[in-house]
Amino acid sequence: MIIMKTPEQIEGIRTSCRLLTETFRVLRPHIKPGITPKKLDGIAYDFIVSHGGKPAFLGHHGFPGTLCTSVNEAVIHGIPDDRPLRDGDILSIDCGINLGGFFSDSAFTVPIGQVSPEISDLLTSTKESLFKGISQAMPGNRVKDISRAVYKHVHAKGYGVVRPYCGHGVGLYVHEDPQIPNYVGGGPNPRLKPGMVIAIEPMVNLGGDDVRVLPDDWTVVTRDGTPSAHFEHTVAILEDGPEILTSWE
Repeated sequence: MIIMKTPEQIEGIRTSCRLLTETFRVLRPHIKPGITPKKLDGIAYDFIVSHGGKPAFLGHHGFPGTLCTSVNEAVIHGIPDDRPLRDGDILSIDCGINLGGFFSDSAFTVPIGQVSPEISDLLTSTKESLFKGISQAMPGNRVKDISRAVYKHVHAKGYGVVRPYCGHGVGLYVHEDPQIPNYVGGGPNPRLKPGMVIAIEPMVNLGGDDVRVLPDDWTVVTRDGTPSAHFEHTVAILEDGPEILTSWE
């Protein structure tokens, strides 16, 4: 069931998203060679809790981190660990906050030091595909209009698109209906209406589409070992169009 939000609830979600944006702002200067994902996780936890929030992912179905930190071929759900990041890595950070019962969710992928031009292009194209998808989050459109825009942009460049995982509704819970795939397939295709709040999140691979889950039962990696990028925004659908509630900048 899709939960439609009142203007007051959207304002609560908007405030949660502002705290998430501030969390990313605090993290940014620390993301460099030599830092460990676990250290970044601690910085995020301390900041969120000190500002009255709760890390939405921590303990969710048993997940052990505030952040999902996915490195190189890890697509999503990477567990923060003690391995220092190295020059040439890419790091995807996914974070959600529960602020007074209102949930935010956002992700971005950054290069660690210098990366190859093909990886830089992957990051740029994945970010572009997110905004292509958001542009279709208009009242009267359908979920698959978002999916089609994302898929068309990255598939034309020869990238793989992750299929088992997708965007989703958000706001009063971590994950809500509807599901928002990054490709056009079967399944529900609800119409978008004012009052919906959704997380759109392309997950795009340098190689093929296929992924697998590591023995930790969380980390999703590309089956062919190629790097993967992940960008996500929480978006409110309003009468006059989409409002992006989160920011990574």
